[in-house]
Amino acid sequence: MGLITLLPADKYIVINKTILTEVDRKNIISLYEPIIGALAVSLYFTLWRDLDRLELVSMDYTHHHLMTLLKSNLDAIKLARETLEATGLIKTYFKKGEINSYVYELYSPLTPREFFNHPIFNVVLYNNIGKHEYELLKKEYQIMRFNLKDYEDITKTFSKTFKSSTDSPSFEAIGNEVLPLNMQDQVDFDLLISSMPKGIINERTFGKRIKELINNLAFIYNLDTLKMSELLRITINEKGAIDKEELRKQARKYYTFRNSGKLPTLVYRTQPEYLKNPSGDNSNRGKIIKVFENTSPFDFLKSKYNGTNPTSRDLKLIESLLIDLNMKPAVVNVLIDYVLRKNDNKLNTGFVETIAGQWKRLGIETATDAMTVATKEDKKYSKKTDAKIKAPNEQPVWFDQKIEKEEMTKEELQELESIFSEL
Repeated sequence: MGLITLLPADKYIVINKTILTEVDRKNIISLYEPIIGALAVSLYFTLWRDLDRLELVSMDYTHHHLMTLLKSNLDAIKLARETLEATGLIKTYFKKGEINSYVYELYSPLTPREFFNHPIFNVVLYNNIGKHEYELLKKEYQIMRFNLKDYEDITKTFSKTFKSSTDSPSFEAIGNEVLPLNMQDQVDFDLLISSMPKGIINERTFGKRIKELINNLAFIYNLDTLKMSELLRITINEKGAIDKEELRKQARKYYTFRNSGKLPTLVYRTQPEYLKNPSGDNSNRGKIIKVFENTSPFDFLKSKYNGTNPTSRDLKLIESLLIDLNMKPAVVNVLIDYVLRKNDNKLNTGFVETIAGQWKRLGIETATDAMTVATKEDKKYSKKTDAKIKAPNEQPVWFDQKIEKEEMTKEELQELESIFSEL
């Protein structure tokens, strides 16, 4: 289907696929909102409100109704809707006509137990709110356990309590239906191993680290078990070992082929809120940090290319930093800026990976810490190198910047403008 333009006059109805309670409302605010944002939550609650409590289907509404209630434009509402779709809270159906029609099916959120045991939601929530808030939230939902060691389970099963009857009327119960998530890309290793030709694998082929890599690649590149099996067949050598780099390459190649050359969304993400500099810092250094934190690595690298798209080689290097080393976006931006200025505008893979490895070992997660360690390392290097034979290079303007300065020099202003250009 081609691009669908959402218009204020487009109609919609809401179909209830679940039983929603005030507990669900609390769970959505506490668990989902840090991931999907306030507008998506408001949209969900508005669609919920459109339903009468005693009905399964709402009356007809126009999207102008949503614009009025949410005080937002249609582009933002559509993005919020897609966020709800991606997280399994609604499902959308579309019918083209003189006036287009939509059906929004409303589904239950996961229970707290399901949420905290979910392989994706659990990690994303932790990354978005930080360790302290995460632990407090998890403690709030912790269930008190009772010791049943000396008790006997005498609960009757359904089959022993009820008898089937062919005279019962047929109907569809509303139930507490949860929509499966499209983003669940867990690999079935039993199926994966059984699908491999006999004789080409051994007991050491699927070690712990290999399984972690396979799961990570399956999630990031949206690969199912059978597709992963195909990729593994061309990356296993004669000794039964999986070539990790080749597997990454093949997974990336398959993804970009299926997505018109685009890379996974990690390249387009910005720094998580809990790792950003406190607001209100209007110093020169604070403004530069704000750029690092609020610009995705793709857009930041694009600005260094004077607005043109970066080369596939450089993008793959950035992708590796974000995926393989799990570096934060703002830290990657500082690294890009530092290396380009110290290495004659070249992203030398060896140079980048050496610095990235050091910063990863130091636990660098914020732009501020990355800038500080880069400055210290540069000073250390400068002392060891003879100034007369040292190759000339350009220092980033954020080296040794004093926060108390109120005005930028002409050079600093040009530097900041160049960073903001084309973003």
